[in-house]
Amino acid sequence: MKIYYHLPGLFEFYELYKEFLVLYREHREYFYDWCEIGSIYGAPGDCIWGGGRVGYGDADPVDVAALMREYNIPSRLTFSNSLIGKEHLSDKKCNDLCRLFEKNGNMDNGVIIYSDTLLEYIKKNYPGFYFVSSTTKVITDFNGFQNELNRDKYRYVVPDFRLNKSFDFLNSLPPEHKTKVEFLCNECCAVTCSERKKCYENVSRKSLGEICPDHICKSENAKSGYRFSDAMNNPSFIGINDITKVYAEMGFDQFKIEGRSLGSAVVFEMILYYLIKPEYQIKMREEIYLDSMLDLF
Repeated sequence: MKIYYHLPGLFEFYELYKEFLVLYREHREYFYDWCEIGSIYGAPGDCIWGGGRVGYGDADPVDVAALMREYNIPSRLTFSNSLIGKEHLSDKKCNDLCRLFEKNGNMDNGVIIYSDTLLEYIKKNYPGFYFVSSTTKVITDFNGFQNELNRDKYRYVVPDFRLNKSFDFLNSLPPEHKTKVEFLCNECCAVTCSERKKCYENVSRKSLGEICPDHICKSENAKSGYRFSDAMNNPSFIGINDITKVYAEMGFDQFKIEGRSLGSAVVFEMILYYLIKPEYQIKMREEIYLDSMLDLF
């Protein structure tokens, strides 16, 4: 069984992926035999349909599309803004992105989405995309999650990370639903957080250009920001052994790594952990960190 990883930073970490994908193609012996890159996802910083995290990706979309096409890697546009109305559907930049990526290469490219209004618009005007139900919906109850899996419009559904270890429920899902579940592996937020949806809505407002105060996270770890080491200690964390010895055995094969708002060096370390055999991680670091053309910090 192959495991498919969905990596962050389609536009945010273009320079990193420009170097990393060379190694992915030329040195597959560095990578675990059982994994593939299922997609790279993200959105430009000026994308009003964007959501989830405050976007800052500034790579030229034409260059990004060409890179994905060259390496035959599927792209996903993160259009998870929860506040999209009909008045936002005509946005030129977002429509240009759809035209560029809908039929980019011979891969199936997708859209991570929240709004049904936006989904119906894209489905009608850009039918080449498949859709992923965004984790920004914060679906934390079993019935709601099952209802989402039952919706034929979605190829994949990303549940809230707090369902990650609900093994009795997850194992009870029929095979056709298990293939639709895409787990968020490395969330750092506290499992006790009650304001996750408010946080996502704040990002959505900012993406639309609204002037609003920042959402203040009340977590005791908020001041230190995201740390992968903290994520590893989160009860919801899904590590390598979990993937290969638990989830794969249960019939799950789709896993999302978060990190669009982080630095590229941190994201690279997470990619090393999830995709690269330990004996080759130092080689990967040397190839990437010693590249004088790449500023990871």
